[in-house]
Parts: sequence; structure tokens; C-alpha cells
Amino acid sequence: MSAAPNSALAPAVFRPAASTPTVGDGCVERTVTTSDGVRLAVRDYGSDRADAPTVVLLHGLLLTQGSWEPQVCQLRRRWGSRIRIITYDHRGHGRSTGAPMPTYRIERLAADLADVLDALHVTGPLTLAGHSMGGMTALAYFGRPASKRPVEPHGLVLVGSAAGSIAERGISRLLATPATGALFGLVHRMPQRATDKAVQKLVRPLGSVLSRYSGDGTAAAAIRTTTLTTAAGFLPSLKRYNVYDALASITAKTIVVSGGADLLTPASHSRDMAAAIPGAIHLHHPTAGHLLLQDAAECVSDAISRAMGMCRRSGGSANAGKSRNRSSSAQLAVVVS
Repeated sequence: MSAAPNSALAPAVFRPAASTPTVGDGCVERTVTTSDGVRLAVRDYGSDRADAPTVVLLHGLLLTQGSWEPQVCQLRRRWGSRIRIITYDHRGHGRSTGAPMPTYRIERLAADLADVLDALHVTGPLTLAGHSMGGMTALAYFGRPASKRPVEPHGLVLVGSAAGSIAERGISRLLATPATGALFGLVHRMPQRATDKAVQKLVRPLGSVLSRYSGDGTAAAAIRTTTLTTAAGFLPSLKRYNVYDALASITAKTIVVSGGADLLTPASHSRDMAAAIPGAIHLHHPTAGHLLLQDAAECVSDAISRAMGMCRRSGGSANAGKSRNRSSSAQLAVVVS
């Protein structure tokens, strides 16, 4: 991936993809160029109404927008064109272009989110849903000054995420070692071709592990194609990340989802966030791992619908849906904070 030009003062702009291909029912691929020149690959599942409820789905580190496919399919099946769904690849991920390593920061991802909202003219009630680093991006967006938030979210869903203390819990404690900064500096000085070769050796074992726990292999495939520049670039930012001070001021309807088998962002992170965000609801799935978008797909989709204020119609279809939910979410524990 090539580095983007440095044009920090340029406004974010929307450009249709070269052929604006339709990739599914009501979905159009778009390109949003951020204020510093990075081109983000966006999928926009439009609505019949300009003021329709909108959800932006934010993926995790080393993944892509494709990790949200189960939720996109379920939400489109439930609500069709009554809602708008926007997904995109973060800078340095998927089909978005790369950028200078010093820009691989959570705060910059929050600025990218603001650029996307502005460029796509989001006007309807907004819900942000983020998995792992995507949830951190959503929280960092709330931490920006009001003048730098083009749209004020009405809903928030945090999936397997954290508000800080990443390097103090679970296997993420590895971030606390001096190797994190050393790796950033080393990769920053290495030629791009060398880093691309190195990443294949480093992440192949992780991809194999994820293949065993992700039925469709989406997450594993995404990790295998991520450059070492991206992987190493975000590590120092994750280590420093802390937005706990902003949680008490969040007024959006918030639902936090955690997995009992999540080793990357243990459920204690979710408990802390749910306790600090006024009125937040905590949904805990004891058997789900970090890949909650696959392990507890229906639970995450339900949380998004609930945060958006979308309710199933009463009657037979709704009752049937509730019955399915009981069987698929039999081990789901709900904690209201």
C-alpha cells in the first residue's frame, strides 16, 4: 500500500468508485478521501429516505469491513431499505490505501470517521457500532470537541472493545513490553517490500488459529493480507489509548457486548465501560471469543437494532423471531448497568 499525500488542511471529499459497482441489494461501493489524502473504501447500503436511521459499522485491527457481513445480512433482512448501513475499511486495511505510520492512531481513525459522515451527508439518526479497535474509534469520536463531530450519535454499540488499559489485561499485556515501540521504529525504517514479506511469516500462525474459530475464514483471510506497517503502526496508539474521562458525558443509547472467552479484550473492559456510560446495557455471551461478530452474530445484530430504536413488529413473525432468539442465545447473560 502506498503512502497517502500529506494534505492535512484539505476537506474530506466523496468520490464514487471507478465504476461505482453495486455489490448487493441496495449497496454501492464508494471512495471517501480523508482530509489528509487517504482513500477509504466504503460500502453504502442506502435507504429510500434521506433522514432514515443510519448505522456505521467500524471493524477491528487487522480485519476489514467484511467482518460485519453477518450483521449486514441480518439487518438488511429485518429492515430492508428502512435503514442505511455504512461500512468501510480503516486506513491501511482492506481496500483502503495506506498512510504514513505516525497517522496510525485511534484519534486519526476518529477523524476519518468524521470525514466519512461529512462526505456521505449522513443526516438521519446515527448509531455507531464498533468491534474491538472499531469500538475504540467510536469512543474517540465522542471524545472529540462538538465542533469536530459533524453528526451527534443517538446510539452506540461496543463489541469486544475497551476504553483504555489495553496493555494491562489479557494477552494484550504484551503491548506493555518495550518491544512495542522498538517494533514500530524498526518497521518505520524498513523498506515496504521487506515488511510485506515479514508480515506473512508473523501472522500466518494467527490466521491459522482464527480459521479454526471463524467458520467462513473472513477474519483469518483479512489478517493474512494486512501489512506489517499497519499491524505495527497501531500498537503504540493502542498502548496509550485511554478515553475513560469521556464516558460519563456520552448520552447516546449504549449497548456493550462482551464474550467470556475473549482473550484480547476480556469482559472486564466491557463491565467497566457499561458502569461508566450513563444508562448503558451490558450483554455478555459466556462462550463467545473475540470474534463476537461471528460467535454471537444474532446477539450483535439485536443490539444494533435496539440501539437504533428499531423494534420488531408484533404478531406471528415477531414471536417466531423471539423463539429463534431464545434457542440461539440460550447462554446469553444480560447485565443492566
